[in-house]
Amino acid sequence: MNDQYPPPICFDPLTGLTCKDVLNVLMAYIDGELPADQVAAFEEHLALCSSCVNYLASYRKSVRLARIAMAEPPALTLDAMPNDLLRAILNASRRVA
Repeated sequence: MNDQYPPPICFDPLTGLTCKDVLNVLMAYIDGELPADQVAAFEEHLALCSSCVNYLASYRKSVRLARIAMAEPPALTLDAMPNDLLRAILNASRRVA
């Protein structure tokens, strides 16, 4: 198989899964929400299908980056600010006022 995105439709005779079946449960697999028998079938399909392996790797990276992008930024405190920067800001604000 080639490494197209999304993977071409193939049928795995050992598990009875197609690539489309794998894609339909991809997020549940990543989140650990699949029952054990489905995880086993999913992973057996991955053992035979390099396109799905590559797609899964790309999907995991996308999910990780999306979670980072959507995460709340850490709260900024004066304690976290370098003293030189704090002094420069205070001095600049006094000149403007």
